[in-house]
Amino acid sequence: MIEKCVKRRSARVLNAQANLDLTAPASGMRSKTRASWLVGLALLALAACSSAPKEDPNSQANLDKLYAEAKEDLSAGSYDRAIKSLERIEGRAAGTLLAQQAQLDLAWAYHRSGERAQSITVLDRFIKLNPSSPAMDYALYMKGLVNFNEDLGLFGRLASQDISERDQQASRDALLAFRQVVEQYPESKYAGDARLRVDFITNTLANYEVHVARYYYQRGAYVAAANRAQQTVQEFQNAPAAEHALQLMVKSYDKLGLTPLRDDAERVLAKSFPNSAYLNPNREEKPWWKIW
Repeated sequence: MIEKCVKRRSARVLNAQANLDLTAPASGMRSKTRASWLVGLALLALAACSSAPKEDPNSQANLDKLYAEAKEDLSAGSYDRAIKSLERIEGRAAGTLLAQQAQLDLAWAYHRSGERAQSITVLDRFIKLNPSSPAMDYALYMKGLVNFNEDLGLFGRLASQDISERDQQASRDALLAFRQVVEQYPESKYAGDARLRVDFITNTLANYEVHVARYYYQRGAYVAAANRAQQTVQEFQNAPAAEHALQLMVKSYDKLGLTPLRDDAERVLAKSFPNSAYLNPNREEKPWWKIW
């Protein structure tokens, strides 16, 4: 290729030599002028031949290749390498479906590498920039998964872990995301699992609120206990923990000497849970979820 280029350039140099102006006043000067022109033209010819066209990093072929490499890294668990490749794709292919897919894969890579905040940031950006994307249900579902806090689940409760000081914002964010999937995309393939997670998180949060109300009650903060229990009943009225929340309201109002409020709470408890053991004044106090 370079040889052909040199031959073409040489031919042009010879043509240029034939067309040189030879009207210089002295033969020596004409020779020097001719030599200078020949050297200059030769250097230009070589420079043109040596500079091959550069490959466009933003071409579809290169982007596809980079994405394939990122997917291989994801499959192999090389999340740091995958993140770097996906970030480049997101920037170079902005506004395309490939960029959207790269964003979702990037969020997943951050999640798998333990970077929850970065994963949520990417998902929020995707949701904001692509409101009509066909992958919106998946983006919301993934946001719920990333925020899903399983350490407040069954094993944590049975181990009697103290959760009164834990931040529940992540669980509430997960609940909101899963509810959006269920309500906005009821036919989505992720809706069924999202419904199960909504129920689980609802019960977990209700149990947390009852735990806090009981914490206040045991320390003599009866107003705070009654308010927290009332909030639990209002927000999670269908959760099993609502039964214990009503009982805490009854006991807190009784300690405060607020007889009408105590009687109202007891009537609601009897109507909502007619077989409740909490209606027995001699019942031994223990968390509602204990089975022994």
